[in-house]
Amino acid sequence: MPLTAFLLALAAAFVHAGWNLLTARAEQSHASTAVALCAGALVFAPLAAVAWEVDAAVIPYLIGSVLLELAYFALLAAAYQRGPLSVVYPIARGAAPVFVAAAGALALGTSLSAPQVLGIVVVAGGVVLVRGFDRATRGPDVLLALATAATIAGYTLVDKEALEHAAPLPYLELVIAPTAVVYLLFAARVAGRDAVRRAFGGAAALAGIGMFGAYGLTLAALERADAAPVAAVRETSIVIAAVLAAALMHERVGGVRACGSVVVFAGVMLLAAA
Repeated sequence: MPLTAFLLALAAAFVHAGWNLLTARAEQSHASTAVALCAGALVFAPLAAVAWEVDAAVIPYLIGSVLLELAYFALLAAAYQRGPLSVVYPIARGAAPVFVAAAGALALGTSLSAPQVLGIVVVAGGVVLVRGFDRATRGPDVLLALATAATIAGYTLVDKEALEHAAPLPYLELVIAPTAVVYLLFAARVAGRDAVRRAFGGAAALAGIGMFGAYGLTLAALERADAAPVAAVRETSIVIAAVLAAALMHERVGGVRACGSVVVFAGVMLLAAA
């Protein structure tokens, strides 16, 4: 994996953990997510226009990515409405590279080197430890997080192919803008218009910028490396999120999760060296 792609994916991990913290702390996750999506789409629209480079062949990928992004945000917000950041985030983000590797190998014929396979396995094992073995974690919460991971894997693979036909920033704008509009209507129906109005503010706007910025960094990394290692390096965000959850949300993160953090980083180093 090239060093530039590794650094871009790692930066995406930091930004991603930050906006997830803001969303998890929100009073109503669906409403906050809707406002954040709209804010991100508006802020980055001028930059996307300047960098415009889009081929008509990207349209099928856009449709697929929008559908997957809608499912992703709906599942993620539902999971945060039910469970804590330190449980939902590690499962959702950690299972994604496993799904990416499996789908890439089976559907796209992507070949993985032995170090990459080992790195993904190690990351996955570390995720289990970071997630912990809290008996209070409910089955439906885990299923929601795993379903979220599946959507992450899906849009990662779709977007990897889409970048053959569009530059990262305009492509992301074309994905996020319709996603934001549809999700805003969804949130108004599910959470209520009052909840959406209350969600307007600096935190939601910052989360929106983080959403766009994190995935923009990821798309730039995908231009330079395969989907599986990029997705796995991004999962260092689970370590960052665990620290933020303990420090800012006062969630309990014990020794097992700390040990898991070390294992995750070991797996990332294997991927980076591949």
